[in-house]
Amino acid sequence: MNEDLYNRIVDYIVSNQEKFYRLAYSYVHNQEDAMDIVQNAVCKALDHYEAIRNENAVRTWFYRILVNESLLLIRKQKMEIPAEDGIGQEIPYYEEGYNREEDVYEQLNRLEEDVQTIIKLRYFEELTLKEIAYVTRTNLNTVKAKLYRGLRLLKQNIQEADL
Repeated sequence: MNEDLYNRIVDYIVSNQEKFYRLAYSYVHNQEDAMDIVQNAVCKALDHYEAIRNENAVRTWFYRILVNESLLLIRKQKMEIPAEDGIGQEIPYYEEGYNREEDVYEQLNRLEEDVQTIIKLRYFEELTLKEIAYVTRTNLNTVKAKLYRGLRLLKQNIQEADL
C-alpha cells in the first residue's frame, strides 16, 4: 500500500472538489446526480488508486474516472422510463431576462457526447489537448479535429440561434 500516493490523491480530490462537481453538473444538470457522480468517482479512485501507472498523472487519471461516471449516469438515465406523473423530477429554475451563457450551454449540450467532453475538458477544466487525449482514450489528432469541428458547430449554432 502506497500511503504517499493515496494521500496525494485525497489532497487533490479535496482541493478540487468544486471543479469536479461543476464538470459533473455540466453533464447532468441536476445537483443530486452531479454529487452522486463525484462521490462515485471518488470511491472508484480511492478503491483503485494502486492501478495508477504514472503517479504524476493523478489529474488526468481522476478526470477519466469522473467523465466515465458522468457518461455512465447519462446512459442509465436514457434507458430509464420517465414517470408520467412528474413526481421526483427536478423543475428547472430560470432567471428572468436574457442570459447568453445559457445559450452557450444549451448549444453545447446539443453536440455529440464525445465532442462535448473534449470542449468541457479544454475550456472549463483547462486540460491540455494531450491530457484530453489521455482522459478520453482518443488519438491526439482526433481530439484536435473534434475540438475544432465542435467549436465551429457551436459558433454556427449560436449564430443561427441569434437570428
